[in-house]
Amino acid sequence: MKICQHVFVLFFLLLIIFNSTKASLTYAYYELDPIGFVENLCENKDKPEMHCNGKCQLMKVAESQNSDQNTPESIIDFKELIYYPNPIINFVCIKTVKLKKLDVSFYINHYSFKNINSCFHPPKVIYS
Repeated sequence: MKICQHVFVLFFLLLIIFNSTKASLTYAYYELDPIGFVENLCENKDKPEMHCNGKCQLMKVAESQNSDQNTPESIIDFKELIYYPNPIINFVCIKTVKLKKLDVSFYINHYSFKNINSCFHPPKVIYS
């Protein structure tokens, strides 16, 4: 079951990535292999006098990308909104209670000093 979920998520992730980079991949294909791009994607192969060289397909990709990104500016129609005014209610605090502040913090000093006069020396090696 988990493998199916992972494949499903991976498929939609790749679909979203491809859809967002479709125009960039088309432009990269045009820049890297212009002859192959013209042979595979150009619509005006039979009209060489137009000197299109695949730019017609690039224009279509750019237009489709712009039309995909044009979303309605306002989703909510403000004419349909109904305004209900709320009366202003003043809240008054009737009784104030002062709480006594408890001092619960304390300090513990864990520092200790050991005054040791002896000094550790490594053993001496005697060469014979």
